[in-house]
Amino acid sequence: MTQPKLLSGGNPQIPMGYGEEPVKAWLNAVPDTGPGGWKHGACLQIDAIVSEEVPGVCKAVKWNSPFYGLEKDCWFLSFHCFDRYVKVTFFRGADLDPPPKQTSKYPAVRYHHIHEGDEFGEQFASWVKQASELPGEPM
Repeated sequence: MTQPKLLSGGNPQIPMGYGEEPVKAWLNAVPDTGPGGWKHGACLQIDAIVSEEVPGVCKAVKWNSPFYGLEKDCWFLSFHCFDRYVKVTFFRGADLDPPPKQTSKYPAVRYHHIHEGDEFGEQFASWVKQASELPGEPM
């Protein structure tokens, strides 16, 4: 089996698809060794927290990133690997309490950057739960 191409920052290029399998393929393709190898564990942890906090969550890979929602094509969270961090996107993040610090050119969107060695903690799980209770972003 051929390994997926890695885009900049170690982000895997995985074909678009819905369900657990494409997300699992994306997670498994994030490098777990070498520079940035820590991102593999961080991405697995994000997926595990979302799956635990939101039973029955819908998953997909779109635009080479995992997406999470409560119905097909209506999403509350996504993430993407960059060189120095994993960027978690909360599509209605401005409505979270407290909102994540990183802003976007879109007023509703907020980001949480995860760097090597960061702990996820209760705040991250709370954001995931809160985000899942808000209307999803259709895309």
